[in-house]
Amino acid sequence: MRRQRFLSTCLAFAFGLVVAVGCASNAPETGSEPSAPEVAAADAAPLVIGYSNWPGWLPWAVAEEKGLFAENGANVELKWFDGYLASMEAFAAGQLDGNGQTLNDTISFAADAANGEVAVLVNDNSAGNDKVIVAEGINSVADLKGKTVALEEGVVGDFMLTQALEDAGMSRSDITIKNLETGAAAAAFASGQVDAVAAWPPFWGIALEREGSKELLSSKDYPGAIPDLLVMSQKVIDEQPEQVQAMVNTWFATLDYIAKNPEESNKIMAARSGVTVEEYENFKAGTRIFTVEENLEAFSAGDGMKHMPFASQKMNDFMVDVGFIEAGPDDLGAILDDSFVKAYAEGS
Repeated sequence: MRRQRFLSTCLAFAFGLVVAVGCASNAPETGSEPSAPEVAAADAAPLVIGYSNWPGWLPWAVAEEKGLFAENGANVELKWFDGYLASMEAFAAGQLDGNGQTLNDTISFAADAANGEVAVLVNDNSAGNDKVIVAEGINSVADLKGKTVALEEGVVGDFMLTQALEDAGMSRSDITIKNLETGAAAAAFASGQVDAVAAWPPFWGIALEREGSKELLSSKDYPGAIPDLLVMSQKVIDEQPEQVQAMVNTWFATLDYIAKNPEESNKIMAARSGVTVEEYENFKAGTRIFTVEENLEAFSAGDGMKHMPFASQKMNDFMVDVGFIEAGPDDLGAILDDSFVKAYAEGS
């Protein structure tokens, strides 16, 4: 939900203003025989994959440093973007084979993307990193009626708040929305100019500096509202499906590696973010990394935001209703491809 700046601003600040030097890939040990997947990867055209500073995408840095792409047959060149918006623009222009991005952004860019955009993997869901902060005296969503809320229209915070209003039998027309860039929205709330704000880190931290302020709701309350994905071009899916499969396989191999080597992995991911391990772990706490089973559920049909076919339609309708996009893709189902996750699940 954003031809905007959801993580473009978040990425510049959430893990620090200075981005650490990228991690270099580890080559196989000298003298060791290459495995069959490594040989296959060497013969395949390299995939250029964009990613940026969000906890759910940082495991790719571990995959790169520990040589897990080659081990799983993926010939990949990771491209780091300091700004999330720049990664989406590069992908839509056909300069990348894949990118880490949210479902709403995939919807908003897919129709105009040079080579098509298709989600093949759910990396994570925001599980508390996106919040609505309110002033003293506001204790429920119903209490927001007639109040002024600062937010960036059309972005994930706006979408999440809209879901909360609907659940309370209300709508956006029951509140006054002050459309501001998220940093400015947080500052306006902190200075007492508005009654509430929707923000992501670190901006909700700024908002909470206001005396008496508190969290009203967060993305933890709305599972599925903010999924973060590996999105590949339709061109690559058609021409190099084995490499897309290798990417998905590498992801789950990376999660296994992280589970077995948490301290080392956290150091790698924190360094890629340009923050301390302690700072990284604080932000990671609001991010729920998805298992294979959760991926299968997310791709499946069903009523509720946990199911991406359902969520896609809700997000598309929301963005059109608020004038964020004129129209989404003609076929929303075409931006979701669960075949690679299913193949991994069947083979694991």
